[in-house]
This record gives sequence, C-alpha cells and structure tokens, in this order.
Amino acid sequence: MGPADDADRLARLRLIRSENVGPITFRELMKYFASAAQALDALPSLSARGGRKIRICPKSKAEEEIAQAQAVGARHLHMGEPGYPAALAAAEDAPPVLLVIGHAHLLGKPMVGIVGARNASTNGRRLAREIAAGVAAGGIVVASGMARGIDAAAHEGALDGGTVAVLAGGPDVVYPKENQALYESLIERGVVIAESPPGLTPQARHFPRRNRIISGLSLGIVVVEAAQRSGSLITARLANEQGREVMTVPGSPLDPRCRGTNDLIRKGATMVESAEDVLGVVEAMRGGAVAEPPSEDYGGDASGSESVPDDIRNRIVEALGPTPAPVDAIIRDLGLPPAIVLTVLLELELAGKLERQPGNMAALVG
Repeated sequence: MGPADDADRLARLRLIRSENVGPITFRELMKYFASAAQALDALPSLSARGGRKIRICPKSKAEEEIAQAQAVGARHLHMGEPGYPAALAAAEDAPPVLLVIGHAHLLGKPMVGIVGARNASTNGRRLAREIAAGVAAGGIVVASGMARGIDAAAHEGALDGGTVAVLAGGPDVVYPKENQALYESLIERGVVIAESPPGLTPQARHFPRRNRIISGLSLGIVVVEAAQRSGSLITARLANEQGREVMTVPGSPLDPRCRGTNDLIRKGATMVESAEDVLGVVEAMRGGAVAEPPSEDYGGDASGSESVPDDIRNRIVEALGPTPAPVDAIIRDLGLPPAIVLTVLLELELAGKLERQPGNMAALVG
C-alpha cells in the first residue's frame, strides 16, 4: 500500500532515514502501525525497550533531502506508488523509497541484469555490449550498476532499447568519475535510480546493497567475466536467493576473470552465449517468475510489548546468537505467541542489537 499523501511520504522518508531502520525493519514497522507517522512516534520507546534510544530523522532533514533531489532533477518514488518496480517490491529487503532521474517508465518493463568484472577484457566488454543490445532490442530493459568494465559496456549496448543504472551512492554522484559521459547518456536516454540521498558518495558497504537492487529488479542475471571473489558473484547469489534465474557466459579456464563464471555453471547456472540465449531463458520465465509483494497487513500491536516480563525477554534473547537463525524456528522453539517474539526482536533491532536478514533470519550483533 502506497503513501496516502505528501505528509505520509514525508513521514515514510523520515522513517527510513532514522537510525537503525533498514528496509526490512521499515517493512516490519509498517506491519505493526497504521501509518509511518505512528511508527515514528513509537520509535523512541521501542528502541529504549531494546536497550538504547535511537536518533529519529528530523522533519527538516527530510524536507532538505526532497529539495536537494528536486535540485538535481530526481524524485522520490515510494514503494506502493505507481511506477515502483513490481519485481523489486516482491523482494523482502526492497528499498522503501527510490530516487529516480530520467525515463522512469522503463522501471515498469521486464528487466535482465548484466554484470561482470571491472577489469574486463576487450572480448568480455564486446560480448556484454552485444548481448545487452540484443536483449534490449527484444523488449527487455537491461539493468546494471554503472561500474567500469562489463557494467558500462552493458549500459552502452542497451541505450537504444532501454537501460537502468542502479547507483551505490546518491542519484547525482557519478562513480567512477570516468563514467561521467555514460551517466549523462543514461539520464537522457535511460533511467538512473538510487536508494541513498543526493550527494552521498558510495562506500564499500553500499555496493552489496546496490547489487541486491539489480537482482531484485530483474527476471534473471547474466554474469560476464567474474573472478572467484567478485561483487558479481554476490549479485548472482542474491539473485538465487530472490528466486531469479542466474545465467553466465563461459570463458577460458586460463583467464582468472572467468573462474567465477565457470564455477557458476558447475553449480547449475544456465550457460548463455548470445542475446538469443538470454531472451529464450526469459521467455520461458515470463508470467510467474516473481512472487507478489508481501502483504503489509500484520494486525500486531507493538505498544503492548511494555508488559512483556523480563524473564520472557531474556528467553528470547537467549534463543538468539551471532549466527543467523530462522525467526519461525525461534518462535516455534520458544512456544511463545508470535506477536510477542516479533515485537521484542523489533525492539532489539532498533536498538542496534539485532540484524534481520532476507529469508526471515535474525542474528545478534555486537
């Protein structure tokens, strides 16, 4: 369900920009409370019961972000609003809000992600460009991360047919700088999206988050050249977890840039060598590849958690550990009402003591 009005949009932006509120936490809060404004009001007491009061994003800061976005030609697109990509919304950790610059209508079309090595070979770049051009000509938008190498080649190949660049930093921050001309072309002929506010320079931790958006947008991911410990393999793993198809272009076993891709094939990824191969895989998937977005209806009431006895809270904390465990299993093992367990987990998460991960997993931190 999308925002009701501008006041609700502002409250949702404040909520996702508040301390310790990530995409999964945001979704949990919107299940508990009737509105983002109510969730904001409850954050101080919820986090305090978890052990520490957190910083709430001030209204003035959210208003400043909206003004900054307008100044760089971006707009905020909230989950549930028309135009928010349906495939991405189905991902458990989808961004509650995206910043968009360019031809936003492309976000409503089916997509394939094409990713690969930054230090790509000439042949790898050429192949990525050719595959992207053919896929886009076939009516499928190409998503990638605007990195140097394979990403840049994929965007270049798909410019005529449609391409989406997912940035790790703010929507106005070109990274790497050498892609300035490509960025300008993407704004003019494609679309650029980001979940970070304008002006934010990407840090290392932002790239895996960027990768899960690329895979979340896409029916499938094509990996062209990837070493054994590369970000492209993270994207492939995320795609697997999100129920997307993983495709990969085989390469020479003598080239270390192909060891990751060849290993993906050994583990069951679909081998592709051309745009026709990719389109064939996508066509077979169309019509039911992506699940519906999770419902935001919960019916719980986090305000009642004040009455949870300390011994119950301690039992819930003791059931957790540094290794992620399924929340459903925790509830089953404890034999407690799900609403109580879920609310205490939410309090711990807001206090920075718990991390929720896709797949309904939870782990203690710190």
